[in-house]
Amino acid sequence: MSNIYTCTLNLAIDLFIETDTLIPAVVNRTKDDDIQANGKGVNVSLVLKMLGINSTAMGFKAGFTGQYINDFLKGKSIATDFIDVPGLTRINVFTQVNQTKEEYKLVNKGPEIPAESTVEFLTQIEQLKAGDYLSVSGSLPRGVSPTILIEIAKRCYQQKVFLIIDSSYLEVLDCLTYQPYLLKPNEEELATWFDVTINTKTEYLYYGRKLIELGAQNVLLSLGGEGAYFFSQNQILYGNSPKGKVVNTACAGDTLLGTFFAGLLKKDDLAATLKKGLAAGSSTAFRKGITDFSDVSDLEKQITVHTVTDQSKMEAK
Repeated sequence: MSNIYTCTLNLAIDLFIETDTLIPAVVNRTKDDDIQANGKGVNVSLVLKMLGINSTAMGFKAGFTGQYINDFLKGKSIATDFIDVPGLTRINVFTQVNQTKEEYKLVNKGPEIPAESTVEFLTQIEQLKAGDYLSVSGSLPRGVSPTILIEIAKRCYQQKVFLIIDSSYLEVLDCLTYQPYLLKPNEEELATWFDVTINTKTEYLYYGRKLIELGAQNVLLSLGGEGAYFFSQNQILYGNSPKGKVVNTACAGDTLLGTFFAGLLKKDDLAATLKKGLAAGSSTAFRKGITDFSDVSDLEKQITVHTVTDQSKMEAK
């Protein structure tokens, strides 16, 4: 039986704030606030759990803030295997200003990771078994080079572990030699990786296919309010995003990935899986925290998934 692991090397507690106005040099009274254990891999574990799939959360945790995340996950019956490091796990702040309809995202660096802790983490990866799944998400903390992604990809390839990568670093392209199971870039990351400006559907298709040609087995390209593409060797799918009031976009991509990943694990129909992923991601964007899936079925009714047959024609599915 396959084991599922998620990895967040730079854990975070997220503080969500809603305020009517945000004025400099005065005391701004908030309208609402919420604190959540976070980190992109943590979010994937939370989504998987809601969809009936157990996982083990890995990464580095530091101090009482890191312990809070560990305890929160265990309270959700999610297993953890974090490595303790000095310092404090970071706290990020996301502020929604109602008057201007603006969202401010303040993201901190996180603790400095000792070299020996990085070695310990890679040793953990080497203990995974053939057929296991590892989803690596998010930014890297201080002291950890982006080349760690290549080291992870190499080990997963050697051990026949299915690797999912959701990270923005250029080194992701160097991981493609090791045929990762799934990549989840957004439009900005795709453009950065290939050092281009992408404005059209034709360009999205070209560079999405390019990732497949370079070695990725599957690609989930998220486009925010414009929907998402799925690429594999055999097909390309596209689905639109449903309409709604965006409250916070911080965890929407993680929700899309977690929901889509769950569908892959359950071997559900790919078009239905993409539709559910888009609905779940949007549901998260329409609220302060991660979706509880209560409105996902209704949001799915706004979504049409198409098979892309060429660069200009799409066939409804």
